[in-house]
Amino acid sequence: MSPLAATSVVPAPLPAATSEQRAKIDGAAHDFEAQLIGLMLQPMFDGLSTEGPFSGGSAEGTYRSFMADAIGKQVAKAGGIGVAGPVAREMLRMQGLS
Repeated sequence: MSPLAATSVVPAPLPAATSEQRAKIDGAAHDFEAQLIGLMLQPMFDGLSTEGPFSGGSAEGTYRSFMADAIGKQVAKAGGIGVAGPVAREMLRMQGLS
């Protein structure tokens, strides 16, 4: 057996993130998920008419993006769609932390 074949390279374990670092990364990941959900909901409102006796008129169209963002934040706050966890793990990995 060759001496080179017997050696294997084992990567060193990544240093653990501090609770402050983890809190910042988790917050950023949840904010990202909320923004993503809001953007996914936006097309749902695009086809709605703002005309009619019970509509909000032109102001309704102006504030629709705010409503989609608010819905996205509430959905993320209630548990989201499962994006924040993988995003947070990738952010930790990219910074060389575990």
